[in-house]
Amino acid sequence: MPSSIRTLLAVAAAASLLVAVPSWAQAPAKKLIRIHTAGPDDLGVDNTMLAYQFMTYVNANSDSVEVRVFPNSQLGQSREVIEAMRLGGGATGTTGGPAEYASFVKRIGVLGLPFVWKSYGHAAAVLDGPVGKELNADMEKSGFKVLSWAVSWGYRNVVTAKKEVKQPSDLKGLKIRTIPTKVFVSAINAMGANATPMNFGEIYTSLQSGVLDGYEHTAATTISFKFNEVACCIAMTRHLMDPTVLVFSLAEWRKFSPAEQAVLQKGADAAAARVRQLAPEREAEALAKVKALGMKVNEFDLTPLQKAALTAQDDLAKEFGAESLLRQIRAQ
Repeated sequence: MPSSIRTLLAVAAAASLLVAVPSWAQAPAKKLIRIHTAGPDDLGVDNTMLAYQFMTYVNANSDSVEVRVFPNSQLGQSREVIEAMRLGGGATGTTGGPAEYASFVKRIGVLGLPFVWKSYGHAAAVLDGPVGKELNADMEKSGFKVLSWAVSWGYRNVVTAKKEVKQPSDLKGLKIRTIPTKVFVSAINAMGANATPMNFGEIYTSLQSGVLDGYEHTAATTISFKFNEVACCIAMTRHLMDPTVLVFSLAEWRKFSPAEQAVLQKGADAAAARVRQLAPEREAEALAKVKALGMKVNEFDLTPLQKAALTAQDDLAKEFGAESLLRQIRAQ
């Protein structure tokens, strides 16, 4: 066989092999990032928006990484997810409040102290400054990587099923559901109410049955979970404004290349900036909506509650070993 024919046949054979290679084998699969959030699949919720904004940015700007968001606790309850992340398993990351990490990072509880935030701008400045950097370092020591801090869309207020709260003294003795952490319990008790720790999923039926007199949360959450069907009134106590944070498992974070980490960080920063920007607008929208749904929203002088909370702030900060952080927050 002439050499020219042998050469032609060899080229044809090589070409056929290339054609036969399936498309999936020609490019490596993207690294999958699974983001957990307990929030509903609703962009009217801050934690969900933070997750989806992050996903949108990264998926548009990375050829090697793909982000998927799993809302409605699809990957498990937040505590279980966070514990697994700490060990390098389960979800890659999560969005939620810092109170969820208090079991691992004691000083982070300072962010949830009652009446500690003067405004959204105050919270953002603190989280972007030395206090935020110290807490980020604490988180890293415990196996977590903080990518970005945002703010909640609305302060947490007391919402009641039947009794209308028009002044601080009306809170006395009310059984108010809160997150089962010492900070949140102390915040409610400092206002004269009786804090009742309870799983979030039990709120609706407990309001219906009278086990609870109310709960504390944002107006947006009240709408998203249809609590307006079993609650009548919102007392604008503005006792807490739990920041929103995007956190990765540190073990998972270290698996990404420097270039991938750069894209992920830019995505986290962009997502947090958007959530912060929307906060005042979304809070106003949510309050207008609950009023339209027939709920009463009462404003009153918070000075007595703020003064009563100072002792709780000091005591809790001491317990957390966060006295210096509290001083910095108050001074800023």
